[in-house]
Amino acid sequence: MRLHNKVAIITGGASGIGETSAQLFASEGAKVIIADIDQEKIDRLVQSIQSKGYQAHGMKCDVSNEFDVKQLMTTAVNSFTKIDILFNNAGTILPKKLQEITSDEWDNLFEINVKSMYLTIKYATDCLRNCKGSIINMASMTGVVGQQNNAAYSATKGAVIALTKAMAIDFAPYEVRVNSLSPAGVRTPLFENWLQKQENTEQAREAQDRSHLLGRTASSLEIANVALFLASDDSSFVTGENIVVDGGATIGYAAGPKPEWDHVQLKKISKSEV
Repeated sequence: MRLHNKVAIITGGASGIGETSAQLFASEGAKVIIADIDQEKIDRLVQSIQSKGYQAHGMKCDVSNEFDVKQLMTTAVNSFTKIDILFNNAGTILPKKLQEITSDEWDNLFEINVKSMYLTIKYATDCLRNCKGSIINMASMTGVVGQQNNAAYSATKGAVIALTKAMAIDFAPYEVRVNSLSPAGVRTPLFENWLQKQENTEQAREAQDRSHLLGRTASSLEIANVALFLASDDSSFVTGENIVVDGGATIGYAAGPKPEWDHVQLKKISKSEV
């Protein structure tokens, strides 16, 4: 098992990519601490993981609140004595035009998406140094290429990528690795909620699928698998990197209009023709 006897904190860990990562990390031998703001989801996930014979602990935590983050780290150490992996997955979106965003909305987004990482890294530093641990920060392809009507979110994710690189430099002498993940579209509850707010949900879903060169959005497991790689010793010589997991969406920006996939024709292609 790739995470045998490792202790992993996953923020935003009770749904979406965080939930899938918690299940995956636990199945690979990690003792998982799930931090989230939804106690009901935390309890349900912890019970699910424990029912399979794995170790998990849950804690309600507002990752933008300094007191909560301090308590999270104390709980992790009290429960499992150490912290090997910090997966900063918690985050939210604000799909609005810049001129429509209030100052409070802007500040709140940065507190959840960026300040939270400052706090978790700050209060996990000593433990991570002792274990020569791994930090994984959830960024986004929008932090690489931007996105229409999503300026504030793009700004937070650009900040996450820059923070990751700076912390990788600072932590390198202690052999603590710091990397970020930048997905494109991922089928999560947050993504589905955004789709439901669009004028035509199915049309928006199809447009999102077509925006990826592979013609679809990702599953949460496809992102969690990359997080597992960064958490494990398989990536022992990888630090300061922003791993883009986007089905070709970012190079699609440079390529121009996205290809209109004819799914019917694609299904007719035989192996001999490939």
